[in-house]
Amino acid sequence: MLVRHEPDGLIAGDIAKLIETPQNTMSAHLAVLSRAGLITSERRGRQIIYRASLEGLRQLTVFLIKDCCEARAELCEPLLAELTCC
Repeated sequence: MLVRHEPDGLIAGDIAKLIETPQNTMSAHLAVLSRAGLITSERRGRQIIYRASLEGLRQLTVFLIKDCCEARAELCEPLLAELTCC
């Protein structure tokens, strides 16, 4: 959801409403994602704007693909073909 809202980001309360999650639960999830380097936050007055960390997501995706392939490129060929279509 945050990737789709780049570069503006979303307010934590809006995220919670969109995915129908209590705000305190959403805050905990956002904190975990932030510590993992997958999102960033910026305070604007009383609101916190959350954005996807595209670099963090890229690094995670590359790691998962490499780990999945187990150094055997032929295992990931179908996935890579799908990704290069865009």
